[in-house]
Amino acid sequence: MNQISPRVLLIRGMLAGLAAGVAAFLVAYLLGESKVDAAIAIEEAGAHDHGDEMAPVSRALQATAGLGTGTLLYGVAIGGIAALVFCYALGRVGRFGPRATALLVSGGLFLTVNLVPFLKYPSNPPAVGDPDTVVQRTTLFVLMIALSVLLAAGALILGRRLAPGLGNWNASIVASIAFVAAIGLAYALLPGINEVPKGFPAALVWEFRITTLTIQVALWATFGLAFGYLAERALVPGATAKKAVQPTG
Repeated sequence: MNQISPRVLLIRGMLAGLAAGVAAFLVAYLLGESKVDAAIAIEEAGAHDHGDEMAPVSRALQATAGLGTGTLLYGVAIGGIAALVFCYALGRVGRFGPRATALLVSGGLFLTVNLVPFLKYPSNPPAVGDPDTVVQRTTLFVLMIALSVLLAAGALILGRRLAPGLGNWNASIVASIAFVAAIGLAYALLPGINEVPKGFPAALVWEFRITTLTIQVALWATFGLAFGYLAERALVPGATAKKAVQPTG
């Protein structure tokens, strides 16, 4: 496997992140926008007595150009970060090639950055949440992300230190149990937030949350597959040629 500058992988990670952003946009537009519209309709119905207010940006623009710009920029950003994580992880998390390492990195980042915080502080549609607690909610969510990443890093270090004595498999199990236990403790200690108004459709909240999680799954899965392909072409340039040229007998 060739040694290559992290800058090359960073650029390829951002390109893969761009593709992931496109996938996230498609899922968000096709599955999520109807949930957002339904929540906004409920919010407007409850606030009809406050008079009509002209929105600074039209809803149609928000659902198309605004959503697309946001998801693409987010995809490029996380693609660059994930590429740097990949540079560190390659060869340090087992004898995995570029594609497998890319999938492991994308899966690990999805777990720590999205899934673990989501299970404690799930997303809510418009009209759900007290405006006075937005700073508190944001702080707790960011704190949960930081704890998840730090605890995951600690679990990896623990697994590597236990591996010589327990073996890779047993060490991985012990490290995973330690991570789950630590996350459970964090869930118990951090305050919970439940600001869903009475009478708000529970089905809409559930569908919105499932959709937001699906968007992240699409983003990270697309990134892992795309970046794995691009990284392998950069790190193992002879692999494509070997597949193309078959020996003749």
